[in-house]
Amino acid sequence: MTEELRPEIRTNSPLFSSGPCAKHPGWSLKNLENASLGRSHRSAEGKTRLKAVIDQHRSILGIPDDYKIGIVPGSDTGAVEMALWSLLGARPVNMLAWESFGAGWATDVVKQLKLQNAEVTTSDYGDIPDLSAVDWKKDVVFTWNGTTSGVCAPNGDWIDSDREGLAICDATSAVFAMELPWDKLDVVTWSWQKVLGGEAAHGMLVLSPRAVERLESYTPSWPLPKIFRMTKGGKLIDGIFVGETINTPSMLAVEDVLDALNWAESIGGGKGMIARANANAGVIDSWIATSDWADYVALDPTCRSTTSICLKITSDWFVKLPKDEQPKAAKKLVSILADEGIALDIGSHRDAPAGLRIWAGSTIEASDLKALMPWLDWAYATLKSTYKI
Repeated sequence: MTEELRPEIRTNSPLFSSGPCAKHPGWSLKNLENASLGRSHRSAEGKTRLKAVIDQHRSILGIPDDYKIGIVPGSDTGAVEMALWSLLGARPVNMLAWESFGAGWATDVVKQLKLQNAEVTTSDYGDIPDLSAVDWKKDVVFTWNGTTSGVCAPNGDWIDSDREGLAICDATSAVFAMELPWDKLDVVTWSWQKVLGGEAAHGMLVLSPRAVERLESYTPSWPLPKIFRMTKGGKLIDGIFVGETINTPSMLAVEDVLDALNWAESIGGGKGMIARANANAGVIDSWIATSDWADYVALDPTCRSTTSICLKITSDWFVKLPKDEQPKAAKKLVSILADEGIALDIGSHRDAPAGLRIWAGSTIEASDLKALMPWLDWAYATLKSTYKI
């Protein structure tokens, strides 16, 4: 029976991983032929390429002129850790977590930095805390988009314009795909390998004037590794924010992200990138509206991600499986699609409800998502046929 339902149209690309994410349409290794390989990143040419990455980010994303933008090591994780270790401790902090990465930052603050005045506010997968209750006299740390839960901040209305604390935002699955209220964010981090589809290992760190003032007026009580240090003699190390990176970057990765940024500009910049992500999410939304076996983990559409689409299996037979059997069954579903070469790496995160996680960011083609939807139904029917219902 399942062979009769087998779709005829295949995906052109099976790459739906949530990180590293798919390259942009038209990407080729030939695009990187002008990379400054074998050259010092501190050469005039190297600095020029690194500064171009910063300048194009500012232009495409509309980052205010008085905000600092730096390229830092360690991907988004490195950028977030730099912020946490360098800025926190000056006042109480509220850690907001609605998925595993936010929970990870909370663990770092409570168990590694051991801040006594840290409050952790969490919610179950699919939900988001009461953002109206956030106390902006404190520093507040949060992920804009929960990559492992598919839950994102609805907007920036909940962030106090007259806040006393800093708004520290991990935005790695949101930047280039969702509108961000830059004037309400003091620290923003992301990585190249998410919405841009760039290479891993490098992160971006944006600091508002308020964040810079904190760095220059506050010294943490704990020692800072060199790779985290952003000040010297009580002053910001400006070189970090004009392309003079803390450590040696990959110039091949730099060329790759410049190629991605050029592509972003070619499709309409930030607005074009957001429009593609919204259209992609719309494809899945239309399918979910008619599905009798799958639904979103994030049930509130105002807090539902348009990039990391997290789905759960809702069929009675699946829900009635033993708890330890559900992840195994979901993995079988993922394997069926992978074996067919239709979709790769779309299993839900290990901490999330058993199901699927489909990347629908701006580098994904809507046509591939449209082709994928019937295959999801076919793979599900194939999976179900292996169980005695």
